[in-house]
Amino acid sequence: MPLYTIETTYHLPVYRHCTYEAASADEACDLAIEDEDWSCELPDHETAGQTFVTGIWRGRDAAYQGEPVAASGRFGQTVQRKAELFETLVRLLREPAQPMGLSRHDFDSWLLRALAAIAVADGIFRDANIVQPQEISAIHSSRGQARP
Repeated sequence: MPLYTIETTYHLPVYRHCTYEAASADEACDLAIEDEDWSCELPDHETAGQTFVTGIWRGRDAAYQGEPVAASGRFGQTVQRKAELFETLVRLLREPAQPMGLSRHDFDSWLLRALAAIAVADGIFRDANIVQPQEISAIHSSRGQARP
């Protein structure tokens, strides 16, 4: 039976609580993102990411030395797989849309929403941190309890 050395990884988030004086919540968020002082950081073990495969090699203790082996995409990081799917879906959305049986009114309504979604996607692609306020609330409530 062959031997394989598998490197697995998980991401451990760290967080900090800092106070910023700003004219608006958005400005305070900008200040927090730009702040490079992480001396007060705390690990967030409760929300550690999934374990995923980052390397495979043939042989015992062969990491970075043995013959690399390709793994099925299903062992990759889910967030990366979602990002790749997101990119594919945006490309499909950009294709010239055809009403395809929709009433003109329904198509026009869809087109406005599709263009808005493309604008948000473009912002994400530019790493512009476009997040809707309800998304922040959803992120906050999905964590369950507040951190200590």
